Parts: sequence; C-alpha cells; structure tokens
Amino acid sequence: MDTFWFYFKEGLYHVLDWDAYDHILFLVVLTVPYLFSNWKKLLTLVTVFTIGHTVSLALSAYGIIAVNTSLVEVLIPITILITALYNIFTAGKKSRNSKINIHLFAALFFGLIHGLGFSTYFKMMTAGKESKLLPLLEYTLGIEAAQLIIVFIVLIISFVGQAIFRFSLRDWVMVISSIVIGVAIPVFRTALSSINF
Repeated sequence: MDTFWFYFKEGLYHVLDWDAYDHILFLVVLTVPYLFSNWKKLLTLVTVFTIGHTVSLALSAYGIIAVNTSLVEVLIPITILITALYNIFTAGKKSRNSKINIHLFAALFFGLIHGLGFSTYFKMMTAGKESKLLPLLEYTLGIEAAQLIIVFIVLIISFVGQAIFRFSLRDWVMVISSIVIGVAIPVFRTALSSINF
C-alpha cells in the first residue's frame, strides 16, 4: 500500500506542479469549450489523453523508444498552441461538437507527446525495478486524478464566468484560449532556444 501511495502521489504532484505548468495549460484549453453538461465527452477526452500518456511512458520505461528531451519540450507547447488555436477558430460553431473522433485522436496523440515529457522522470523513479507495470498503473492513476481535479476547477471557473459575469461560451473560450496562447508562446520560445539535436 505504501508503494501505491508513493507512485499515486508522484503522478498527482507531477501534474499539479506549478513549476511544470504546461500540462495544466493543455488541460485548460482542452476543458474550456465544455460545460458540466458535457462531462461524458470531456471525461472521455481526458481518459484518452491519459491512455496516450501511459503508452508513451510504458514504451520509454521498457526501453522501446528513446526520447530526445529537448525536442519533446518543444512539442509540448506546440500541442497547447494547436489546441488553443483550434478553440479560437471553432468557438461557437455547432460543427465543433460533431467532430468528437478528431478530438479523440488529437487527445490520444497529444497524450503520447506529453507522456514523453514525463518519461525521463518516471524511468528514474523505477530504475532497478524488475516490473514497471504496477508502478506505471499507480502513477497513471495519480495523473488521471490530478487531471480530473484541474478539469473540475476549470469547469467551475467557466460556470462562474458565464453565469455571474455573463460571458457567452464563445467569448469565454476565445478569451481563455488567447490567454493560454500568450503564456505558451514564451514557453515554446524558451524550449526552442534550448533544443539539442
């Protein structure tokens, strides 16, 4: 039980770490177009993102793929920027909700990229362990719990913004996505300047 809580908390804190806020930014732009009434779609997207995340962690932990950390650090803000720009260009459009398969594929693909960002840390945590499967599942549960906490907070803030301050969903999505773009661009520039091929 002690090892479960260790890996669970590591997964939880790794996502909720304010020093590594790129994961939080991605979850904000993933969540902001949705309302509490869309919780099933949103839960599916977050879980698919976690599945992608777990697959890349497993591939890295078992030495199937090698990761160029500096390249991954560039790709992560790109996923944030793409998602935020997609939100801006589709805000208020009814066709957006009919494209759930595209969203699922993007969540899975972006999950793979974000998982690679955690892979070096996870490999260090499980170094010398014969079986990495159980720690991986425990770590993943912590990540999923942290992501659901962030999603819930974003949904509450969105509700307040729309119900109390009378933002339309379209305007809310555009404002929050634009703010995230403003934060993600310097992260992208910093990662790009330190890229090491």
